[in-house]
Amino acid sequence: MYQIISDESDFIVINKNADVHFHSQDGNAGVVAQLEADLGLKLYAVHRLDTPTSGLLILAKTSDAARRFTDMFTEHQVQKYYLAIAQGKPKKKQGWVIGDMAKSRRSMFKLLRSTENPAITQFFSHSIAEGLRLYLLKPHSGKTHQLRVALASIGVPILGDKLYGASLDQNDRCYLHAYCLDFIYQGQAFHYLSMPTQGVSFDMQTVQLQLTQEWRKPELLSWAAR
Repeated sequence: MYQIISDESDFIVINKNADVHFHSQDGNAGVVAQLEADLGLKLYAVHRLDTPTSGLLILAKTSDAARRFTDMFTEHQVQKYYLAIAQGKPKKKQGWVIGDMAKSRRSMFKLLRSTENPAITQFFSHSIAEGLRLYLLKPHSGKTHQLRVALASIGVPILGDKLYGASLDQNDRCYLHAYCLDFIYQGQAFHYLSMPTQGVSFDMQTVQLQLTQEWRKPELLSWAAR
């Protein structure tokens, strides 16, 4: 369900497995409730990951720490970087995806042409096989399903995404992973990076080479201002 990456005085950083609920539902404990039970601690959520998404997640240990982190996320002081794999030829291979988001059918969202309160995503991509690309995504805003909607909007829904991808997709997981967190908390710099551990496509040699050579320090890439 999860692996503990770091246990700090005010917060815990975990690596959440794919297909694990964030909140408890249907009588099954979500990742937060399970961690609380395992550690005997009250924990406070300060951001979340969709059920199919794996990767780094911060949980505060006190209400004061939770308020600080909530403010940091609101003020974009926590830099987040995600990995995704998608099939097909995107409308663009790197750049920005910007637009307002609106509810669509089922539990889906769609990207609009308007930009009154837009979801903003910046990305790089790299070919890893014929018709298959690895994406490094940086959300500059925090919207529900933002990254999944962003890639779907440029014609390449994330591999294995049952909501935004092909209905007959038989992949072993949704290939979206919270890869890196970078922030300053109480005057101390923190940097966390978690390689994806689930999914045969993430194990491809071309993916591993890109992550260990070119994208091993995503915060140092040229994330130019819009």
